[in-house]
Amino acid sequence: MQPIIIVLIILVVLVFIALIKTIQVIPQASAAIVERFGRYTRTLNAGLNIVVPFIDSIRNRIDLREQVVPFPPQPVITQDNLVVNIDTVIYYQVTDARAATYEVASYIQAIEQLTVTTLRNIIGGMDLERTLTSREEINAALRGVLDEATGKWGIRVNRVELKAIEPPTSIQDSMEKQMRADRDKRAAILTAEGIRQSQILTAEGEKQSAILRAEGEAKAAALRAEGEAQAIRTVFESIHAGDADQKLLAYQYLQMLPKIAEGDANKLWIVPSEIGDALKGLSGAMGNFNPMAGMGGGGSVPKQTGGSGTERREQPPID
Repeated sequence: MQPIIIVLIILVVLVFIALIKTIQVIPQASAAIVERFGRYTRTLNAGLNIVVPFIDSIRNRIDLREQVVPFPPQPVITQDNLVVNIDTVIYYQVTDARAATYEVASYIQAIEQLTVTTLRNIIGGMDLERTLTSREEINAALRGVLDEATGKWGIRVNRVELKAIEPPTSIQDSMEKQMRADRDKRAAILTAEGIRQSQILTAEGEKQSAILRAEGEAKAAALRAEGEAQAIRTVFESIHAGDADQKLLAYQYLQMLPKIAEGDANKLWIVPSEIGDALKGLSGAMGNFNPMAGMGGGGSVPKQTGGSGTERREQPPID
């Protein structure tokens, strides 16, 4: 009985193993390559799949999701014979599990080497300055070449990114000095422009202030002159309205002469002829009194130039 039990146990184990090998569960976004006697048979998709045990075998399980592979820095020589280290990142996705398995031995290694060679070809036609400022152009050119080459491998390259472009240390120092010099230059220009603008604004302010001050002084002088003229006119009108005699007119004239003589611009006086007559009368009443003595010396009695009407007398300019 024991040999029979042993045989039954062996059969049960074989059946269990066969069931395990027969039922294959493939996860979502994955695929499996099935070979029968070493030859490709079919591709298993996600879900429950049945295969022939001990005849069919799973060759490879492939992830169909988009993959991100960073590559180590690669030294690349530019057109101006400078060596730069470039880090790249590839975003790819397997679209054909069979081609990815049988068309290339290791598609990851193949993509890396193709990226390096393509990158050297692209950067070799650019100088350092263009390399540092043409990331989008390099990415587009690199993606176009990789997508075309990896298409037959069942792989689609979605994106190619340059993580870093590192020029030599000496070049970095020179670039930093140049940028520092440019910043200092811009700062000096801005400072000079600020000083210039400040001086312009200050000059404009002083100009406006001087204009306003001159206008104010001119208006004040005009108002003072108008007030004085109005006062003189009022005095004369009051005197004529009061029918003053010659003595009073002569006295009022002597009081007004110093005020009339004030100012450098008073060169021409217009004196009524009645004032001269009043002065003559006052002179006769007071003896040999000189009516121009109250002006501070040096003056003479104005000379009459006409009959009744008005007289014109010129005063020498006061220095």
